[in-house]
Amino acid sequence: MKDLFGKALLDYQNGHYTEDIITSTNISEEDDLPLPYLFREFKEMPKQEQKALKLAKGRVLDVGCGAGSHSLYLQEKGFQVKAIDISKGAIEVAKQRGVLHAEVKNILDESERFDTILLLMNGTGIFQELVNVSKYLTHLKSLLNPNGQILIDSSDIKYMYEDEDGGFWMDMNANYYGELDYYLSYKGKQEAPMKWLYLDFEKLQLACETVGLTCELVLEGDHFDYLARLIPA
Repeated sequence: MKDLFGKALLDYQNGHYTEDIITSTNISEEDDLPLPYLFREFKEMPKQEQKALKLAKGRVLDVGCGAGSHSLYLQEKGFQVKAIDISKGAIEVAKQRGVLHAEVKNILDESERFDTILLLMNGTGIFQELVNVSKYLTHLKSLLNPNGQILIDSSDIKYMYEDEDGGFWMDMNANYYGELDYYLSYKGKQEAPMKWLYLDFEKLQLACETVGLTCELVLEGDHFDYLARLIPA
């Protein structure tokens, strides 16, 4: 990967902001991802993110930390936070902004234990495909201290397949409708496409049951999105 996401964050952090990231999927047109939004403060965050941060306890792992906005908020509240991301540029920015413990790391390579694990901004995305969900949940569960919790958000994107008559045009022989091909470009350069998973709550709940996790619906958003809390059963 070219780490265009990280390059964009570094440009913004270092005063070279001239344009936004452009994203698209196999079922949606191009859309801007404004760089200032990735540097937002608590008051600018969606209510699911605010709720997750308020529910955080103990030692926290911020998975896919991006520019480190969630980690910084929790640090300022006195939490011990470890921030990880696969983007080298993102981790550089998080450190520049003051995140004390930030590492370039895939969650599957993490081995420390935590009281709270955060997966926000469609946290199920890193699972990539439905077939991987149990593997990721099992690993996340192994990283929890006793009485630990996983706070994760996602959306049910079934609405994106709805036609004008209220029916759905999904191919029932295709893969799960939340499995998307995700494309990102920045300053005219294209990142390698990646798999990205939007997971409806019922599917998440079922997957949790199979690996010994209890899945609680904490908050529903205005647009088919939700925040869930996972704890060992």
